[in-house]
Amino acid sequence: MLPLSDMLAAQNGLVMEALQRQFSLTQHQTQQVVETLLPAFSTGLKNNVADPYGVGAFLQTLASGNHANYFDNPMSAFTPGGQAAGNDVLGQIFGSKELSRAVAAHAATATGIGQEVIKQMLPAMAAMIMGGLFKQASGQLGPGVQPNFGNAGLGGATNPMGAILAEMMRQAGALTGGQPQPRQPDPMANPFGRMMQDMFGGAQAAAQNKASDASPKSPFDAFGQNPFGKAMQDMMDAWQPRQQPEPEPEPSNPSGRPRTPWDDIFDDMFETGAKQRDEVQKNMETIVGEFLKGMNRQR
Repeated sequence: MLPLSDMLAAQNGLVMEALQRQFSLTQHQTQQVVETLLPAFSTGLKNNVADPYGVGAFLQTLASGNHANYFDNPMSAFTPGGQAAGNDVLGQIFGSKELSRAVAAHAATATGIGQEVIKQMLPAMAAMIMGGLFKQASGQLGPGVQPNFGNAGLGGATNPMGAILAEMMRQAGALTGGQPQPRQPDPMANPFGRMMQDMFGGAQAAAQNKASDASPKSPFDAFGQNPFGKAMQDMMDAWQPRQQPEPEPEPSNPSGRPRTPWDDIFDDMFETGAKQRDEVQKNMETIVGEFLKGMNRQR
């Protein structure tokens, strides 16, 4: 899997060229801004998949295929529709406009590029990144780039959850072909949406039955025959704590949270891959991590 910087440089640099042209930047300025912003996206994406429910929401967005065009045709990310889609992705990754503004302010200070330019660049980059992640995860970025979730490969067994996820994305890629999907009247119209609907519907049913049933069924039994839901159920089962308590691991992420199995699956995909100045990268990761840590406490 390509890290974020290499992914954005793929396709003969179309993404970087589009950013340079849209904002009248030099090649060096464009590279500098992108490299400064990537740690923010990396930290936000990793936090986004820090628990099974976040993974479900992320996969639903990713597997829709609605962002693939913003990677294939980067200039479309600057249209009103592209900006709206990018702002939706920013909301999912960062969780607040305050954090987006803080990221833009820090990047402006670090690069000397105007903050307003960077604020306009953020949603375009978000849409492009989500499109590129879909192309990678569904095996459509080229013959030399194949999905490899946690060294699971497509059908490998090194990481069972990664193997399940790889199969889910392979099916999603086959279903959508990387083409934008029209918005459905029912947001639960795709398999991932139905999975989430079944999940929460099952949880509600389990709560209602708890008083009358001494041995209530698992809320995830409601997944039924939905293959995506069944895969998520298997992953959630693996997430459950073991019977023998283990010492709490030391936090090893900028947000302060412990590492999870999802880090092992998505880390390659979400790494920046670029060599930023250590101080700039650390400061950006700290800004995003502290914001997200505070938001996680309020959940």
